[in-house]
This record gives sequence, structure tokens and C-alpha cells, in this order.
Amino acid sequence: MQSPIKTSSIALVAALSGSLLLSGGAAVAATITLHGASQFAADHAFARTMIRFQELVVEYYDGPEELEFILHLDSALGIEKDYFAYMSQGVSVDYAVVAPSHMSTFSPMAPLMDMPLLFRDLDHWNKVLDGDALQPIAADVADNADVLVIGYAGGGTRNVLANRPITDMDELAGLPIRVRGAPIQSQIFEAIGAAPTVIAYSEIYNAIRTGVIDAAENEAAGVAQMKFYEVAPEVALTGHAITVRPLCFSGKTFRGLPANLQAAILEAGKEAGAYGREIESSEDADKLAQMEKDGLLTTHEFKDREQLLELAGPVMEGYAEELGALEVYKAVQATQ
Repeated sequence: MQSPIKTSSIALVAALSGSLLLSGGAAVAATITLHGASQFAADHAFARTMIRFQELVVEYYDGPEELEFILHLDSALGIEKDYFAYMSQGVSVDYAVVAPSHMSTFSPMAPLMDMPLLFRDLDHWNKVLDGDALQPIAADVADNADVLVIGYAGGGTRNVLANRPITDMDELAGLPIRVRGAPIQSQIFEAIGAAPTVIAYSEIYNAIRTGVIDAAENEAAGVAQMKFYEVAPEVALTGHAITVRPLCFSGKTFRGLPANLQAAILEAGKEAGAYGREIESSEDADKLAQMEKDGLLTTHEFKDREQLLELAGPVMEGYAEELGALEVYKAVQATQ
């Protein structure tokens, strides 16, 4: 397990004995120490996003206090679900990148960010995350969980991988494909004509190898890690999901900080989120290209993507209405 990474307003100093951990605590101290957490190692895009956030806050803050950030890696403080609960309570973790699904207990609207086919392409995804379309979800999370969404990272693009080429709607029709467990995943894939089934992630490889299913869907990193290319080397570039991973900050911690540090955190959060999106989306494309260059898989343009969006539209709208996020969905779709 890696040691925590420290970022300080003076290079890598140890915390002073009188420093104060502001997880819901008071505001003024010689040193302000803030704790972040990640399930991953320092080279992962989420950890790099938070390291960039730390650096930017130090750069933008002009107050008299010394700042110290301590980033706990490799699940040292649990998993993302734990981090969100800690931030809500104002203890242990002050900032983290967290999947929208972990916010759903507090905000029924949050899972909309994970819905397949929500974004037309990477350009649309970036414009939505740079704009205000998701602000009602962020406000809902803040009101109900007391956690602030200060930026949006993410960028992994999910495609269909199969044991045969899939290039259009005819070849997609009836395709036995593994999908994730949330009901909306099956509903979307049924709407576009596939035959979805829920199988444990660890069982995907054997399920394809033995003919239980013919396909799955995943990001390039997952394909590489699990060696799915050995059983499903044909990748249809459906781009049907692009991940959104909010960079969050504890509301209780935030309110205890000086106003100029609050401003620095908000500015740094937005910028660090954009940085995280750039590195993850670039790395995702690079990983896929490298696997193809190495002869591990073959990518295929999916010719009928507009049809996917048309067929899934009514299901997506119904799901958004069910979540109480119909206006958010419409704002996302209206973003040009």
C-alpha cells in the first residue's frame, strides 16, 4: 500500500503539532490540514485529479495559514461509498472523486449521470460538464447530503465487445450481452434490440468463452485488465456511455474554512475536474488504440449510432422522470 501523498504550501512539510484537521472543525489554525481519499494508486486518473486539485488550491490561496493536503490511496480509508458518507458526516475524508451511484441514498436524481446514451459524444459530454445542466443534481446532493460537487472528472468510454463484428443495428439485434445490474442498463439495451443479461463482472470472461453470452460492454481499461480481448476481440465503437465522476468536498468542512480558501477550492475543483476528464478520456482512447496496434482486438465503426439514440430516447426520458430529473435530462439534451 502506498503512503499518503502530501501537498503543502511549503514543500512536503510535516504537519505542525498544533495543526487542525478541519473535518467539521473550527476555521483558524497555523496549519489547515485536509484529507482526500482514493481507492486507487497515485497513477490512476482519479488520484491524479485530486493531486492536481491540491496543487491548484495551494496556488490560488493567498491567506496566512499554511495548507497541507494528505491524500490516502489504495483504499486506505475504505471505498468510494465510505468516502461519500464520511464527507456527509464531516469526518475523516474532506474531498474525493465518487461515482454518482454512491450519492443515490441522498439524491435520487444523481444516478441520471450514469445513464447510458445520456451524451451524444465526447464533445457533448464536455460541454454538459462545463455548463450548468447538472446544477440541479449538484444542488440536490448539497441539500440532502451536505456534500459539494466542485468539479466533474471521468471520461472512460464504454463500447460493446463481442466474439464477432457488430457494426450496425442488424448485427446488434438479439445479441446476448452482459450488462451492469441497475435496471436502466437492461432497459436501454432491450430498447436498442439487444438481449441483455446481468452476470457478475468476474464471470464475464468465462460466460463469453463458454457461449453463455456473446458480448459485454466496458471501457478500455477494463478490457485490458480482465483480458476480455481473448474471448471478445471485436469492439464496436458504440460509445454508449461516458463516465461522469464528480469531485466532491465536505460541506461541513467547507463552512469551517476561510472565505478566500473556499473560493480557491471552488476554482481549483472546476479546473481539476476538467484536467481529470482530459487525462482519462485521452488514456482511454490510447489504451484501446494500443491494444489494436498489438493485434489483441479489432475496432469497428458502429454505423447506426443515431438509431441507438432514437430507440433509447423514450426509455431515457421515462427514467429521468422516475428520478425526478426530467428537466435536468432535457437541459442535457438541449446542450449544443
